[in-house]
Amino acid sequence: MEQDLANQIQGFARRRILVLGDMVADVYLDGRISRISREAPVLVLQQVGEKTVPGGAANVVNNIATLGGEVYAVGLIGEDKEAKGLVDALQKNGAHTEGLFVDSGRPTISKTRIIAGGRATVSQQIVRIDRESHDPMNEALEGRVAQYIRGLLPSIDGVVISDYGSGMVTDELKDELITYCRAHDIPSIVDSRYAIHRFSRIGYVKQNDAELAAAVGRDLPDEEALYAAGRELLQELSADGVLVTRGELGMVLFEKSGQITNIPVTDKSEVFDVSGAGDTCVAAVILALAAGTLPADAARISNYASGIAVRKLGTSTVSIEELRKALMK
Repeated sequence: MEQDLANQIQGFARRRILVLGDMVADVYLDGRISRISREAPVLVLQQVGEKTVPGGAANVVNNIATLGGEVYAVGLIGEDKEAKGLVDALQKNGAHTEGLFVDSGRPTISKTRIIAGGRATVSQQIVRIDRESHDPMNEALEGRVAQYIRGLLPSIDGVVISDYGSGMVTDELKDELITYCRAHDIPSIVDSRYAIHRFSRIGYVKQNDAELAAAVGRDLPDEEALYAAGRELLQELSADGVLVTRGELGMVLFEKSGQITNIPVTDKSEVFDVSGAGDTCVAAVILALAAGTLPADAARISNYASGIAVRKLGTSTVSIEELRKALMK
């Protein structure tokens, strides 16, 4: 099985994927503990480093790029240093960033983590500062985004909608993408944290088990309840498939044919950080589907990719070489 999957990922190369969503700059400020402040009982840190890592939809973009796809990021950024850091990080891996439109009236969505440590202490996050605008996108800017998307779609092999609830995924833009993908048999997938019911007729849906419970409005105490919820969401959205990630329990794929595929985790030995693993999952699924892989095999491939991601600290990417090695073990 793994050898067959390893052969299938060769089809990832140069698949053209459009990612629409809320682009996030994950900023890490590293500080060395200097002393306790005289103004308040807090640490005084001497800043020793700063880096920006793509988060949110931008992490999906970054993972598609490192997995060998040709990826087009579509989202909003501000006129600030976070935007520059985000664009530079995406371009470094070869992602197309022409679709990141500047809105001078809003900041780039950012999550700034303050990390404190010292020569003899373990570094740890002490606070996170989030910055974003909740104002709706203005119509003129939405029109420019739509025009850019229309120009790309005839050459696109797959579409991702990554909705973190920050206003980029408007009804008009998501409806246009879903309608086009359905009409032209292009695989699509949505990962929506708070509003999955908006995405009727999408190709595939990615949810974790907690998001699925919220979507159906009830607890899912056992597999029977989870299976019922997965089938319910699949039917409600008229989707081709619903992929539910379950942490250490693996994944379950529900397909419109009625087939249910239970996929156990590939390696439980080392789980350092689950941050961004869902984005890695989405990136691998869409590339596999765009390459013509069967949905169950696409889910299995994504399971391996996610297993690599959780063994890395922080929001991270998985390379095609890492994935190939994992599948060949």
